[in-house]
Amino acid sequence: MAREKGRGRALRLLAVGLIIGLGAYWAGSRYGQRLPESVGAVRASKLTLARSSEVILDPAEEENVRVYKQASPSVANILTKTVEYDFFFNPVPVEGAGSGFLIDTDGHILTNYHVVQEAQAIEVTLGNHNTYKARLIGADSVNDIALIQIDAKGHTLTPLPLGDSRNLEVGQRVLAIGNPFGFGSTLTTGVVSSLGRTVQTSDNTFIDEAIQTDAAINRGNSGGPLLNSRGQVIGINSAIYSPSGTTAGIGFAIPINTARRVADDLIEHGRVLRATLGAEGRTLWPGLAEALSLPVEQGVLIERVDPAGPAAHAGIRGGNRSVLAGLRELRIGGDVIIAVNGQEVTSRSDLNLMLNRARPGDTVELTVIRGGKKVTVPVKLGES
Repeated sequence: MAREKGRGRALRLLAVGLIIGLGAYWAGSRYGQRLPESVGAVRASKLTLARSSEVILDPAEEENVRVYKQASPSVANILTKTVEYDFFFNPVPVEGAGSGFLIDTDGHILTNYHVVQEAQAIEVTLGNHNTYKARLIGADSVNDIALIQIDAKGHTLTPLPLGDSRNLEVGQRVLAIGNPFGFGSTLTTGVVSSLGRTVQTSDNTFIDEAIQTDAAINRGNSGGPLLNSRGQVIGINSAIYSPSGTTAGIGFAIPINTARRVADDLIEHGRVLRATLGAEGRTLWPGLAEALSLPVEQGVLIERVDPAGPAAHAGIRGGNRSVLAGLRELRIGGDVIIAVNGQEVTSRSDLNLMLNRARPGDTVELTVIRGGKKVTVPVKLGES
């Protein structure tokens, strides 16, 4: 009897196990992981994965990639070395860094003057990682432009094409390549934010007709190229406006037309050909204008004229007597320049800017106040 009960219990357990096993098999076959049915299925799976990993770029991205690949090998990382002295007159080596770019196959590189100023040694590493010693050819400190040169030692150099900064539009896309904080061949993008500004970058340096951009520009970008979407250089990245010293979305570039003119002068003549009027003047202010009974409140009061200079040859008159205005001695009685070629002149800075845009040998028309009357005088500019 007991033996029959044991046999019945075993049969029941076997039936339950069989039911559980069949249920597990059914669930696994319906919901579980399946192996590929064929080699073709495996290949199709790999092909789908490969296609999903392809980089798909929109037209603007493709353009960025193209310009970067084309331009970056010609962008220079410039390292400078100078020696300064501490309080105890011990020599202390100091390194500086900036950017530049090739403009011809002779190894000429444009950069900012402040990048290489007072450098005792200059080393250039191009975007292709080739490193060269460089020498300073010349500089224009007023426009903050310098020209250096490397000896490529048989290597092929690819200069960047230079564009035309006269035909820019606010809103057009631009790309900047440089070495911010030592991170070489860095690309940033943006647009032309404004045109035609005059930006004072130091006591004696300014950017005339500056290109303003929101492309990120930081320390180390100075001297690098600002490019249009065709890969042409339209400016030299030069300055940023930032309370913190890092990019704030306001950067300024020197127009490439200005830089091209400076480079041509330095290569051909070894110096920058700068126009001069041959006269010294002082910014007129309303109090002085009233004291002198002048019919204008703004302009440049001519105090001295170089007897052999262009102004004297044209009949421009300097002061004929000296007076004290507070603690300042002034020469009065001379002409007051109020316009050049019809453009208003309100200060000596305005006059310097207009002369900076001119070339030696150009003839300009000066509008002056003489004896209380307005007179127009043509002047052929000389070379300083």
